[in-house]
Amino acid sequence: MKNDLKVSFYLKKNETDSNGIASVMGRIRIGKTETSFSAREKIGLSLWDTRSGRALGKSREATSLNRKLDSINGLINARYMELLKTKKNVTPIQLKSAFQGIASQQSMLVQYFENYTAEYEKRIGKDRQISTYKELKNSLNHLRNFLKKKYKLQDIPFLSLTNSFIEDYDYYLRINLGFLPGTIVSIISRLRRIIKYAINEGILSNDPFFGYKPDYPKAKQKYLTLAELESIISASFEKSHLHLAKDMFLFSCFTGLAYTDIRNLSEENIVKTLDGMLWIKTKRQKTGVSSNIPLLEIPIQIIERYRGTAKSDKLLPMASNSALNNSLKIIAKQCGIERNLIFHAGRHTYASTITLSQGVPIESVSSMLGHKHLSTTNIYAKITNEKIADDMALLEMKIGNKYELTQLKSEL
Repeated sequence: MKNDLKVSFYLKKNETDSNGIASVMGRIRIGKTETSFSAREKIGLSLWDTRSGRALGKSREATSLNRKLDSINGLINARYMELLKTKKNVTPIQLKSAFQGIASQQSMLVQYFENYTAEYEKRIGKDRQISTYKELKNSLNHLRNFLKKKYKLQDIPFLSLTNSFIEDYDYYLRINLGFLPGTIVSIISRLRRIIKYAINEGILSNDPFFGYKPDYPKAKQKYLTLAELESIISASFEKSHLHLAKDMFLFSCFTGLAYTDIRNLSEENIVKTLDGMLWIKTKRQKTGVSSNIPLLEIPIQIIERYRGTAKSDKLLPMASNSALNNSLKIIAKQCGIERNLIFHAGRHTYASTITLSQGVPIESVSSMLGHKHLSTTNIYAKITNEKIADDMALLEMKIGNKYELTQLKSEL
């Protein structure tokens, strides 16, 4: 057919250097017209197969070059299909321009990841967190290192991504770097986010993550049981910093607020409604979503205990997150809690033990936690065995005497 596309590669032998190294060239042919371009790669004449237009053998050099040429071929074909959607006839020169132009640069994985991270950095302190930015940078660096080690590439076209690429990346993180499942899931989830954005923007039509099943770490209980929570409430300590850590942690357990959101609270966030109930009305720093929480007795007592002791206009005298976590390790040991206790467990405890396990609807819990989606609340919320037992006991009280099994004839 006159519009058939053929991409091939050859060596520019007339410019071979003294070491027998020549530049690799590409040729785009559509019908009977063609144009050439530089693949920006070089290789020795002895390692080149003229018939196949590829490097010979399985050496690191040959494998790397062939992967690069396959990527170029895939990108040119993808650009051609895109141009045909708006043009009846596409010339080789037009396709070459599209392939080498700015649009093609935007379809490179690392380039796109870098742009996304740079834009994210501009929003830090507004509606984005520096901690997430650092995680993005870390994942981006791992991706760069993987491409360099596995494929000898600085970047790779989105359209060259396959499920095997994702599996290879997983293998690299797991075997070469020796990361644990939780770390691997965290790093790959950042790449997953980039892929989703690329799909939404029409850069990718097929999801390379399709069929990929990460090895999730065994879920650890993050919330405190009612008995564990009561042991902390009743505990006393000789050192003042442990008392402070205990109270700040309990404030999180009974409000569901994360560390940063508690640290940002001021008197203006405490609002009394017409019925006399005190509420915390704030916005989550992480997402900017409103969070309205009616105050229970314990957080009210904590506010009164520390009123006027915080610096500036803050409501509570929060220590650093690392200092609080160190103190919580001591508190957990004294209270007989063998699991690793961190400050964020307070938010999980509020979702599970304080609210859902006591019958508060998940829609209300989601609103108080400041979640955008109900599915996010499901991650925090764990229905405990105590809740199941209580519910079934209540059911037994309601229906226990209403039904009776019919007797067998042998029992009469």
